[in-house]
Amino acid sequence: MNFSGIIIGLATFLIIGLFHPIVIKAEYHFGKKCWWAFALAGIAFGALSLIIDNITLASIAGVTAFSSFWSIHELFQQEKRVQKGWFPKNPKRK
Repeated sequence: MNFSGIIIGLATFLIIGLFHPIVIKAEYHFGKKCWWAFALAGIAFGALSLIIDNITLASIAGVTAFSSFWSIHELFQQEKRVQKGWFPKNPKRK
């Protein structure tokens, strides 16, 4: 049996689930100015996916790369959600 598809699917589910609270916490503490950290992570994981020989691990690195890139968009959307009052605003940050 080949479990690669199930492993990649589970890893994708977990990675997306992990990035959701990371985006919320990043926006709360740093605002949208931390978008570059997600961009660098995306580039790093994208490069890593190109050099890994194992197709399962390369796929997981690719999913992580594009989840990082998507998080940039979500970071800007999270700022709008905070402005609407859907999420708390950090009182220590201006």
